[in-house]
Amino acid sequence: MKKPIHTSGKRKMAVARVTLKEGTGKVTVNKKSLDQVEPEMARMKLSEPLLLANQFADKVDIKISVKGGGFMSQAEACRLAVARALSRYQTKLKEVFMEYDRQLLVADVRRRESSKPNSQGKARSKRQKSYR
Repeated sequence: MKKPIHTSGKRKMAVARVTLKEGTGKVTVNKKSLDQVEPEMARMKLSEPLLLANQFADKVDIKISVKGGGFMSQAEACRLAVARALSRYQTKLKEVFMEYDRQLLVADVRRRESSKPNSQGKARSKRQKSYR
């Protein structure tokens, strides 16, 4: 592999961009090491594709830049982008990821509903009526 692989993943308002290139198995998220990602649940979610692709994940360096959304959405966006990059690096992994969890390769398209005009606050809230 000569060129680095660039992929992206989205979840709600979070967008993750991944650069995968040959290396020693280093994973960085926003210029921090993977073990510094907090909370632990988000770290575990993010490392799922790496655990499934253990022999290939040790041969590549993964650089993740993520912004927007909450910490769990960011973790899921990273998870999607990393799995996509690894499956482009090694095509055998696509079946492994699909068998484990389809969400690793297929994005969840649900987004926040936009707020409508004349509705105070929430997207579906309406003005209260009083008939007396």
